[in-house]
Amino acid sequence: MNVSHRFLVITALFITCLLTANIIAVKVVSIGPIILPAAVVIFPLSYIFGDILTEVYGYAQARKVIWLGFFCNLIFVIFVWVGQILPAASFWEKQEAYELILGYTPRLLLASFCGYLAGELANSFVLAKMKILTRGRFLWSRTIGSTIVGQGLDTLLFITIAFIGTPSFVLIMILYHWLTKTLIEAFLTPFTYAVVNFLKKKEAIDTYDYKTNFNPFRILK
Repeated sequence: MNVSHRFLVITALFITCLLTANIIAVKVVSIGPIILPAAVVIFPLSYIFGDILTEVYGYAQARKVIWLGFFCNLIFVIFVWVGQILPAASFWEKQEAYELILGYTPRLLLASFCGYLAGELANSFVLAKMKILTRGRFLWSRTIGSTIVGQGLDTLLFITIAFIGTPSFVLIMILYHWLTKTLIEAFLTPFTYAVVNFLKKKEAIDTYDYKTNFNPFRILK
């Protein structure tokens, strides 16, 4: 498939949402009695763009973008660490703040990477399979259904790996994160419809994954 500029735009938006979410996740916000990371307002957008990629271009293309997002995030983390260990100028007094905001612990990194890959790949897989089962109808059922699975898996893995065994770990955290992310995506369903319909018309493409190899690690084809 020839790569169009529209495909590149959706890919760039997907990765931008992912990196932004990882940066702002360090801030914890309070919405009434519910405590959530600030990333909850943008991370669902990466799932929406993932849905759009799968719905229009198919699972194989979405899988490439998901792995591209993973490697871009890995590059970001590596060079944040490099910036952290480089000797600070004598007049620069923000080293502690830099480490506090951008310094990820190995455990949080593992949690983030595992949750992201498992959640995004599951989300794309479920949507692609549901598209075949519904014969391309009821897009809302595919976007929301795949999000329930993908966000659920992502949230379960991230919070469990990051916080289990610590005073911060409570099972209700998983439920709050999962429901909030799913509700945001459901609320933005009209946006998903508009972008999907626009792309299908402009690209003259509507991919069904009848013969797709769904191996999540097959990224070269």
